[in-house]
This record gives sequence, structure tokens and C-alpha cells, in this order.
Amino acid sequence: MGAAARPSAPPASWCPRGEHHATVDTVDWLERHEGAVVDVVPLDAQGRVDLAGLEARLASADDVALVTFLWANNEVGTMQPVERIVALAHAVGVPVHSDAVAAYGQVPVDFAASGLDALSVSAHKIGGPVGVGALVLGRRAVVEPLIHGGGQQRQVRSGTQDAPGAAAFGVAAAAPHADVRHLRDRLVDGVRAAVPSAVLMGGPGRPAAEQRALHVPGLRGGDSLLFLLDAAGVAVSTGSACQAGVPEASHVLLAMGLGEDDARGALRITLGHTSTEQDVDAFLRALPVAVERAGAAGLARREPSLGR
Repeated sequence: MGAAARPSAPPASWCPRGEHHATVDTVDWLERHEGAVVDVVPLDAQGRVDLAGLEARLASADDVALVTFLWANNEVGTMQPVERIVALAHAVGVPVHSDAVAAYGQVPVDFAASGLDALSVSAHKIGGPVGVGALVLGRRAVVEPLIHGGGQQRQVRSGTQDAPGAAAFGVAAAAPHADVRHLRDRLVDGVRAAVPSAVLMGGPGRPAAEQRALHVPGLRGGDSLLFLLDAAGVAVSTGSACQAGVPEASHVLLAMGLGEDDARGALRITLGHTSTEQDVDAFLRALPVAVERAGAAGLARREPSLGR
């Protein structure tokens, strides 16, 4: 990571730290199996792409194939400056892709206005079927199919299309979607009032409505807090949903500058189209009790026993 593209090297792909594993694992595979040169653009403490770093990397590369980034971060909700990223890349003739899965249904996503060359969305984020998504391509985009044979869809991809899934995605996309921004605001303000020491990650201000991450300094590990909240009927997670069960600190929070202990202790709180005022109330009632009990348990574990 961090290697500059050489004239004889395959085209480089450029993406920021803190990407979803849908991107991270893909570019890792391209690097290992296709010889791609991959450079990772840093994030700031808010989770935003370092635009100066991106511009410097674009200026120093000889052959860049793609810039890719999350429109909204799937763990902390930070919104990226889409138009500015596109402008920097297009100024040197580099196409841009954005993973807008976490933004879709939460904030306005205007593909034409963004200037993007490609954009990915998923149906399940708006109440559609799991396993159905869409890759939106600009008219000038040229892509290579990953699946060959059959020649369906004008050779863009092969295989019989899942027509019922696509139709269900269309129904979900056309349906009105609840605006949960007021729930997000109540949750953010309530956390700050109930647990003043809690640090809400992401920003600046109030980012995408769906997700926030918080950590409480001094709590070692988020498992105790997660279990206590679960016992109170509140479902949260540590890290991203795709990394559930993986005992590793969030790579997103590490990229934002958190230390290992704080990143391990962070909770991911997600709101969706089924969330209610009562859900937020239940979380805000349970959180300070859980933090107090988790802190006491952690303190007890750290005190040495001098008994004989």
C-alpha cells in the first residue's frame, strides 16, 4: 500500500482508508492477482477523504485506472465531498466510482449531478430484497464483465437476470421512505446528555442519518457494553455489520486516528426505516446504566488481588 504507479506497472486504483470491505477486499484481490498498484488515501479525524492527499497522489501517478470511495461511511456516517473528489480526478482524466450503499435512502443521491462515472447501491438498505443491487454507469463508462458467456444485457454481463429481484428493487425504490433525521438528532443529543464522556464519531455536524459510532473513553473493549445493551433489549454492534464476529478493531476508526483500545470499545448504532421514537427512548434509557455497569466491571478486572 502506498506504492506509486510506475510507467511499466498496471493501472493503479486509488481509494481512501476506511472503505467497506466490499471495496477493500476487491482491491486487495486486484493487487494480488492482477498486479494492480493500489494506494490508500488517508482520512481525517472526521472520516473525510484528505483532498490534498488525493490531489498529490493523482498528480504523481503515471497511470491511474480509478478513484473509488464511500459516499457515506457505513460505520460512522461521514459524508464525503463527492463533487470535489470527482473534480480532482476528472482534472487528470481519471474515472470515479462511489459506493453509495450507506447513503442510498438516507440522503439525496443524484448520479447525474455528482459527475460520477459509476455508482453502486443495494436494495436491502431501502427495504428491498437481500442480494439485489445496481451498478449505475455513465454513458462514457467502459467496463469489463466479470462473468463471461451467454452475452445477455448487451454483453455488459452474462447470466440470466433476476427479474423478480429487480422488480422488487424497483418497488422499494419507488416507495416513500421515512426521514429518520429527526431520530438521529434526538439520539445524538440524548447520548451527549446521558453520557457526557461519550465521543460520537463522524461528522462534521450531523452526518448521514443511518449510522453513528460512539466510544466511551476508559472502557476497555465494547463487548461488555454490547451485552448489557442487548440484555436491555437494545441491538447495537461493534464495528460494521459485515465484520460481526471478527475480533478486530474497526479499520475505519483506526484510520480516523483512534487508538486500538478505543476502536475496540466503539459501538455502531444504526437507524433505519423501521426505527421509532420508542426505539430511541429505549436506547437512551439503557445506555447510561450499561456504561456505568461496564465501567465498574472493567475497573474490578483491573484491580490486582492482594489476598493470600
